[in-house]
Amino acid sequence: MITVKRLGMITIGQAPRPDAAPMLETHLAGRAELVQAGVLDGMTKQDIEAHLAPGPGEYVLTSRMANGEAVVVSRERIQPMLQRKIHEMEETGIRTILLFCTGVFPGLSAEKAFLIEPDRVIPPTVAAMVRSRRLGVMVPLKVQAEALRPKYLPHGLDPVFAVASPYDRDEESLRAASEALKDKADIVLLDCMGYTEEARRLVAEQTGLPVMLSNAIMAKLVSEMI
Repeated sequence: MITVKRLGMITIGQAPRPDAAPMLETHLAGRAELVQAGVLDGMTKQDIEAHLAPGPGEYVLTSRMANGEAVVVSRERIQPMLQRKIHEMEETGIRTILLFCTGVFPGLSAEKAFLIEPDRVIPPTVAAMVRSRRLGVMVPLKVQAEALRPKYLPHGLDPVFAVASPYDRDEESLRAASEALKDKADIVLLDCMGYTEEARRLVAEQTGLPVMLSNAIMAKLVSEMI
């Protein structure tokens, strides 16, 4: 009897993620079933805005609703929900779980599964590639620029940030952010799982620079473990 391997993917928004999950499925190449779950599954946007919106001083995150709308949430408010999702996936027998978010979540844990957190993988990987070159980082929200800087500094990186949401479907904001980085960076990272290959190509065309896509980095690395 052949047992089909399963890879768990937890988004901090709602599942499924037709915008970005295909990248991961392409790299899995049929070797494993992708099982998706979302922290906000079953919730309305009104519920989310009423109970999970960031308060003063809280760490701000953004993700995607099932209907494609963007939503902004507080890390402090969703982290317990995220931890429960991890344990629920473990209880179904999944032993490799990818957190589908590049934000920093201190203290997450898994009892049996191998939990893969992009914030622990991407900065050192990018640092090894960038070395002494200038790094430009594109993020979805203006407030995230300074909030995300500390995850790069321990790796010798002090990025230049630009802002364009992957969820607004606004090509002009991507072009404007690209122009902001064009003469200030040598390499660009799109620091959100919501950026697509189409966005990567647009930024590369606009800047003339190498552009790295966070979900592609994780897809390539995780697919090697399956």
